[in-house]
Formats: sequence, structure tokens, C-alpha cells
Amino acid sequence: MILEAAIAAGQPQPRPTKNPLEGNQQAISNGGAMFRNRCAGCHGPDARGYLGPDLTGVWENGRTDDKIFDVVRRGVPGTEMPPSDPQRVPDRDIWQTLAYLKTKTAVPPPPPTGDASNGERIFRANCSSCHMVDGRGGQLGPDLSRIGSGRPRAGLQAKLRGATDVVRPGYEAVTLVTRDGDRIRGVKKNEDEFSIQVMDNRERMQGFLKANLTQLTIEKQSLMPVYGPDRLNDRDLDDLLRYLAGLRGPATKSE
Repeated sequence: MILEAAIAAGQPQPRPTKNPLEGNQQAISNGGAMFRNRCAGCHGPDARGYLGPDLTGVWENGRTDDKIFDVVRRGVPGTEMPPSDPQRVPDRDIWQTLAYLKTKTAVPPPPPTGDASNGERIFRANCSSCHMVDGRGGQLGPDLSRIGSGRPRAGLQAKLRGATDVVRPGYEAVTLVTRDGDRIRGVKKNEDEFSIQVMDNRERMQGFLKANLTQLTIEKQSLMPVYGPDRLNDRDLDDLLRYLAGLRGPATKSE
């Protein structure tokens, strides 16, 4: 209670390893509102995952309060999970959000469907030119070696079918036109006030001074094509999703 009072008063305290607001009904209510405002767009309104992973089972998977706090505070490099600026998101807000999440009960996922072996063949034929898995494949899109642990099936399906326009930082599509009339399309890797660096469609890294460009367009859609039913039928989509869901790191294999 002393630590909880100190947090409420805004007094600096050593970060606890256990959530001091767990079970506090007002904190749970506040945390639910914060989650819906700040987190539901990626993790779903029920915290069961969409573009980001299902959060209802993180404690059952062995995570501790302080470790989960650190993920929220620091973000996850290389993913859409951003850090939380302490000036805008005080520790108390994070603890309240975690108090709310602790009340969400994990629901066992439905039995997996699809043929992972055929899904891997589909991946190699359609996706590996841009995406790498376990050191094999292209670099124009994100490495997918651990995509199964970071994005739920619904989010993967939405991305493949073009139902979401979320683009991971570092992979924004860009079109450049030089003063010589050369047109370059690729993904933006770095940019400052005077220059931009892109990886073109042939995976060549190129740098340009903005003064030497006649056009610089940062596109809202990614370079990834939309795999509609005319391009990927429902059965093949199911197989591909089964394969992607099994990608959880170099040491793992698809089921």
C-alpha cells in the first residue's frame, strides 16, 4: 500500500518486480481504457491478437510483471511494437494497463488446420524472393524466421489478403526520380533532411541527395502484393498460414 500510494503521488520509486496495482479495481478500469486507446489497434480489442500477438497468455508462458513492463517501456526492436516515452506514458499507466491485462483469461487456440509442407512450397514460390527464413531468401521484406511467435493467424491473413495497410518501420515503399530521369522504386532504409537511402527492387542499397531528385514519394502501401482469392485460393492460404505459424526461430520446425 505504501508503494501504491507513492505511485499515485507521482513520487520516484525503484521499479517494483511485482505489479503494485494488480487487483486494484480502479486501476483495472483505467488500464482497460488505456489499452483500448493505445494497444487494441495491434493486439485486438480483447487482447487476443491481431497485428500483434495475443497478450492474454503472457503470464502463463512464464513472463514476470517486470519483464512485461520492460517490453512495454522499451518496445521490441525490428517490430511494430514501439517504446513508450516516459514523458507521455508514466510508469503508473503501464502498471494499470498490465493490471487490466492480468484479468484477461487465455483461451486455447483452435486446432491448427492446413498442410505446413505445402505451405512451405507456396512460400518458396511466392514469398521467398523478398522474405528470408532461417537465412534463406530475400531482404526486401522483413525476416520472417520468427513471425509465428510475433503475429497471430488473423494478422497474417489480413496482411496477405490486403485487409491492413500497416507497414513495419524500415520497409516503407518509396519511389524516387532523379534529375537524369531515372526512376527507382524500393524500400526506405534511412532518411534525413538532406538525403535518403533505399534498397531497390534488386536489393541494391543506394543513397541519394534530395537536391538531386525531382520526385520523392513515400507510399502508404507496402511493396508486398495482395494475395486475393484469384491469386491464392482459400486452401492454399490455409496451408501457407499453417507454415508461417510454425516459424518461431531457427531451431524450430513447422508442425
